[in-house]
Amino acid sequence: MVQMTRRERIVAALQGKPVDRPPVNFWRHFPIDDQNAESLAARTIEYRNRFDFDFIKVTPSSTYCIDDYGAKHAYKGAPIGERTYLERIIKKPEDWDRIEPLDVRRGTYGRTLRALRIVVDKKGDDTPVVQTMFNPTALAQRLVGDDAYVAHIRHYPEKLERAIKALTETCVRFAKAAIDEGADGIFLSTFAASYDVMSPAEYRKICRPGDLAVFKAAAKGWFNILHLHSQHPTFAKIADYPIQVVNWHDRTAGPSLAEAAKIFPGCLCAGVEQYSLLHFGTPAEVTAQVHDAIKQMKGRRLIVAAGCTYPLTVPEGNLIAARKAVETYKTK
Repeated sequence: MVQMTRRERIVAALQGKPVDRPPVNFWRHFPIDDQNAESLAARTIEYRNRFDFDFIKVTPSSTYCIDDYGAKHAYKGAPIGERTYLERIIKKPEDWDRIEPLDVRRGTYGRTLRALRIVVDKKGDDTPVVQTMFNPTALAQRLVGDDAYVAHIRHYPEKLERAIKALTETCVRFAKAAIDEGADGIFLSTFAASYDVMSPAEYRKICRPGDLAVFKAAAKGWFNILHLHSQHPTFAKIADYPIQVVNWHDRTAGPSLAEAAKIFPGCLCAGVEQYSLLHFGTPAEVTAQVHDAIKQMKGRRLIVAAGCTYPLTVPEGNLIAARKAVETYKTK
């Protein structure tokens, strides 16, 4: 087959068509650099160029989504490069009453859009770009903290319902702005589509409306990804979302790629376990897992990736092995 461009390869994978090789991408945080638009953009482009990945995921610190609500945080050396919250914004139920939609062209949201615009302008080819986002209930979780989040949802549902509507409007505005700035799609992360966080009924009532509103706002994008950030995902409950791609921890949480392909009709972005195998395994073991992923999907409807961001201490040799593995499978 004639060699494809990155964009052609991604488009073919989304459509379930033959590819010259499966597309591949791994993503990470860039601590400290992610607090400045220019440095985040520069690191993002340099990283893509170094490993020759097939799309660019703009990955600011996860704190960016609530910075403009007054979040306090610092980088304390977390293994995957995330920042540590020093103080939560929601300390008592009445604090939810202060949450209103934000102007995403200002503050940290504006800085993030500036980083995206720089990446789009300077990437230099047709490589697709997606902007990392967090769904409205993930914003609520970060505002109050893991320990109190579900308790507040169940004890103070009216306050949370009003606040989540405001957070949804912030997310909708940001999704539209990201597409306007040149993103080909959004990468929307949710942690609540999980049996150990909410029941399917709770997710359907509390989270699903916000998710769908955000994806509707990003509908002009052709490369929208939902990330299930959980170890017990309610995978089947999101299978009808209007998206092109699902990313999840297939190796540790399930379902497997082969099982997921029977549930979700679009493209699957997974295949490599990042905390153990990619981190501590050998290049040969990484190669074998990539080849197994391709085999499960028969080379179609697949973007080879990890289930989430990987630890900053993952050996570059393992990333190189994963990148090369998508080219060597066809020779086996």
